[in-house]
Amino acid sequence: MEAQEQLPRSSSGALRRVGILGGTFDPIHIGHLMMAEAVRGEYRLDEILFIPAASPPHKDAQRITPAHHRYLMTVLATLSNPHFFVSDLEMKRPGPSYTIDTIYALRYEFPKTAFSFIIGTDVIAEIATWDRVEELLTLCPFIAASRPGEEPDLARLRRELGALGEARIHSVTTPELEISSTDIRQRVRRGASIRYIVPDAVEQYIYKEGVYRDDV
Repeated sequence: MEAQEQLPRSSSGALRRVGILGGTFDPIHIGHLMMAEAVRGEYRLDEILFIPAASPPHKDAQRITPAHHRYLMTVLATLSNPHFFVSDLEMKRPGPSYTIDTIYALRYEFPKTAFSFIIGTDVIAEIATWDRVEELLTLCPFIAASRPGEEPDLARLRRELGALGEARIHSVTTPELEISSTDIRQRVRRGASIRYIVPDAVEQYIYKEGVYRDDV
């Protein structure tokens, strides 16, 4: 799994195009992977970097599965795709996981990389409330992955953020899948199948490690 820790550098020194997909990934599921691959293909990105959040500021009141479980499930889910990588950057940093701190850290470590931040439909409405969002947009354009019928939410977000939002928030339409991490956790607790909703390796990990049982 160590190879997944390092973001590849171009041997020629050319600028790399990398999409960042952050989230709690509690657990990561097929919808996350399909969205990432759709964005990669549409915007011709070299890699997608998955960054599990250690302590998301917008989920302080919620019970979140321990970070090491979520990180390992993300690694297992992405191993088969040579364009997918996983970083534990936010898990190493104490305190809440603010996206702008992550972008600054990545830009410093990988100066020859052009980053784009991928957001899913579940967070589009929250972006305007993020910490220093206007500064964040100047550092890194956003790619909003939306499903058919959700364009109005994206349009409202762009209006809220003005000219910066119009110029720096791009979009892509992704396959319509009704999958949620919340539903997966509930299925595990009541003994329902999660096969084909999460990758096989993630399913095996959840059952082997007893993740999402009430006593975990």
